[in-house]
Amino acid sequence: MIWRPRRRKLAESILLKQVVAAVMLRDSHVLICQRRADQPFPLQWEFPGGKVETGEAHDEALRRELREELGIDAEIGAEIATVSHQYAEGLGVELHFFVVHSFTGELQNRIFHEVRWEKRATLKAESFLEADQGVVRKINRGELG
Repeated sequence: MIWRPRRRKLAESILLKQVVAAVMLRDSHVLICQRRADQPFPLQWEFPGGKVETGEAHDEALRRELREELGIDAEIGAEIATVSHQYAEGLGVELHFFVVHSFTGELQNRIFHEVRWEKRATLKAESFLEADQGVVRKINRGELG
């Protein structure tokens, strides 16, 4: 079952950018990534992933993004959440979260300020991008993954 939070209805005319993200789990930890200071939403935490390109399936997009961002080949698991969010800056996203339990290759930080394995129980939702915060709270409480 995919968790879909209750959100205020986004305006019908808004075209939502399709985005994918990996909830990468290892024992009681989850992989989190901090955006660089020169990026939009500087130094906020997020899950690795990115935009879906035209004609690309969500799982294919996530596999590609993880290769580009972290240098790994991931086995993409089930979609565990979908969130539609409108940022104050005008960007609308439909974010699809997938669980990743395994990958091959050595993790490399190719684009982030910091990448680290954080204990699920110590995640602080307010330090994450707004669209990620509901999923972070559920992971924190052990409800996802």
